[in-house]
Amino acid sequence: MIIPFKHQAQAHCESGVTSNLLKHYGLPISEPLAFGIGSGIFFGHLPFVKVNGVPGTTYRIYPGQVFKNACNRLNVQYESVKFNNMHEAMAALNKNIEKGIPSGCQVSVFFLPFLPEVFRFHFNAHNLIVYGEENRTYFISDPVMENVTEIAYDDLAKARFAKGYPEPKGRMYYIKSVPQELNLKEAIKKGIKSTCFFMSSPPVPWFGVNGIRFLGKQIAKYPTKLDARKSTLYLGNIIRMQEEIGTGGAGFRFLYAAFLQEAAAITQQKELADFSMRLTAIGDQWRNFAYQTARVCKARKTDVLGCNELSNLLMEIYQAEKQFFSDLKRFSKTM
Repeated sequence: MIIPFKHQAQAHCESGVTSNLLKHYGLPISEPLAFGIGSGIFFGHLPFVKVNGVPGTTYRIYPGQVFKNACNRLNVQYESVKFNNMHEAMAALNKNIEKGIPSGCQVSVFFLPFLPEVFRFHFNAHNLIVYGEENRTYFISDPVMENVTEIAYDDLAKARFAKGYPEPKGRMYYIKSVPQELNLKEAIKKGIKSTCFFMSSPPVPWFGVNGIRFLGKQIAKYPTKLDARKSTLYLGNIIRMQEEIGTGGAGFRFLYAAFLQEAAAITQQKELADFSMRLTAIGDQWRNFAYQTARVCKARKTDVLGCNELSNLLMEIYQAEKQFFSDLKRFSKTM
């Protein structure tokens, strides 16, 4: 069975899946709105959590939270479930397809043959929509792809049960019902307040704006703590997670800025448009950091001078985001 499903290419995977699923059920929620209402923007640097042998860096909230937060704040009824084994997970997916329910799945990009080989490494937080199945071939709407595609049963099963952090465990999620009316203003307000809390309030050094400062200090220590090869690997992974994979550092800043622009029109709060412009400028700072980091890695100049330059750039971003989210938090209390 193949469910009539309108595919739309988006900027990022989970926010794109969320928007496309909501649109399938008649709710006009753009990807920026889904991302902002879902409080997708975040930052974290976890030196004690190794991803492919290097410290984990994330620019977005934990996998699954964008969909859950957006649905909860829009009063959309949904189901999100994990499984004990791949056969159970694939059987449940087949049942949803038979019922005409397009389903989001969390997968590892390593086992997705339709992706370019350069992107196929062990990253377990990718999201896509399964909207059909025929003869053990599944029809896929992957929001980072221009067009729909297909995947074999075995490849999809492996992708849903890949090992490593975060382990997908066959996670599948889908919409059960949607409200007759949307209170977008209230959903936007809740999304902004939650984002400001998680970016500015965590008392630990690894998360939110504190995490940006923490990473800046760590980079300054690389020349004395790590050899040149490991320094290059660590720095390369930071920008790989920022620019190439679904955590989208600068891209998420631009996406959240687009959300604030839409929110300004919906809520009639023109101040949000000003915040949008400020965050776009911060996104440019992140993109420059990625460029300069790539330059340092390519030249293999991970010495004190090179790492100090990158550390200083991050400290500037830290100050900018700290002020931005402090101001946005203060404004959100007046909405």
